[in-house]
Amino acid sequence: MLTVTESAKELLKDKLVAHTDDPEIGLRIKVEAGQLGLVLDGEQEGDQVVEHKGLKVLLVAPELAPVVDGITLVVQDTADGPQLRVRREKQD
Repeated sequence: MLTVTESAKELLKDKLVAHTDDPEIGLRIKVEAGQLGLVLDGEQEGDQVVEHKGLKVLLVAPELAPVVDGITLVVQDTADGPQLRVRREKQD
């Protein structure tokens, strides 16, 4: 299962409201060229939905659930400001 820290949810919310005021739109995780990315999209049947303060801040399609299983989205402070980072849980 994908885990999203509270600080990551807040950053996702900030990014979402900076790009849309449509409450039906969220940020969807996509995989392109082996990299995770985010795009604006509406909720689809079967999506895993992460909500924060009444907004759908993150959408995960069912086929991506195994890809993000064991991943935690965190915020890391960088010279360019706070950035989302992926942390994978260590596997035994």
